[in-house]
Amino acid sequence: MPVLLVLTVGLALLFDFVNGMNDAANSVATVVSTRVLSPRLAVVWAAFFNFAAAFFFGVHVAETIGRGVIRSEVVSTALIAATLIGAIAWSYGCTRFGLPISVSHSLVGGLAGAALAEAGPRGLIASGLIKIVVFIFLAPFIGLFLAYAIMVAVLWACRRRKPRTVDRWFRRLQLVSAAFYSLGHGANDAQKTMGIIAILLFSTGHLGPTFHVPLWIILSCHAAIALGTLVGGWRVIETLGMRMTKLRPVHGFSAETAAAASILFSTLLGVPVSTTHTITGAVVGVGATTGAGAIRWGIAYRIVWAWILTIPGSALVSALVYKVFNLLG
Repeated sequence: MPVLLVLTVGLALLFDFVNGMNDAANSVATVVSTRVLSPRLAVVWAAFFNFAAAFFFGVHVAETIGRGVIRSEVVSTALIAATLIGAIAWSYGCTRFGLPISVSHSLVGGLAGAALAEAGPRGLIASGLIKIVVFIFLAPFIGLFLAYAIMVAVLWACRRRKPRTVDRWFRRLQLVSAAFYSLGHGANDAQKTMGIIAILLFSTGHLGPTFHVPLWIILSCHAAIALGTLVGGWRVIETLGMRMTKLRPVHGFSAETAAAASILFSTLLGVPVSTTHTITGAVVGVGATTGAGAIRWGIAYRIVWAWILTIPGSALVSALVYKVFNLLG
């Protein structure tokens, strides 16, 4: 296998690591905010279930990323390298500023930007991109409404219980909901990098005549995202879990359960949904049950702008990197 190809696969795993680092907040912010677990124990809990997801949910999302965003005939090692550099640069920059962006969409933006630089619009698969763009707007609202509904149902069911008793119950239940959410995060997000590596190897003739995702790719991607979660993006955890709204264990349970159900459903359908969008919408949903004043809308506004700019921003960076590669090559 050529050295450049090996380095590009390594770069893809680095992207997966950064993904886990940024999305650590998605998995553990509510558990940390409610003081159910310390930040260190929370990321260990999340990382374990990120990796465990490798054995349960197939590779439907990987196939969507590998075959549903850009045309395989435009794929080259340089194009995938440019995609990953653009996505990593954008994701790492947002992580440093404490913005819980969609790392998934930075990858999609990088792919689209590099493909446009190579072949123009004919290099893109419009139907796949439209589906992803639609879910940019749907995902946070699905998370919000599910979380709001679950929170209302829980409050009604516990209306005659003492607050201390409810708090004790949901401190335990939140460990289960956090594990459930981390399974969904690992299942959906690790598969996006699997799709990138698989399409690269397939397009360069290293997977044979049929597109598939080998076991070593599956395990490597889950290990990389789990390690990134273990390291953690602490500024993002602070933004999402401690600053946007005040949560108690019952709120954390409702948000995580709603987000996990939405993400796992999307994973089984092969839709590369944004786990960041979904959990943020869910956090807003549970906060809204106590009134709109419970949400710090200034922080939410910054987050939404980071979402909107992610695909065009990472696309621009990847396109520029690819142009540089062509000039040097």
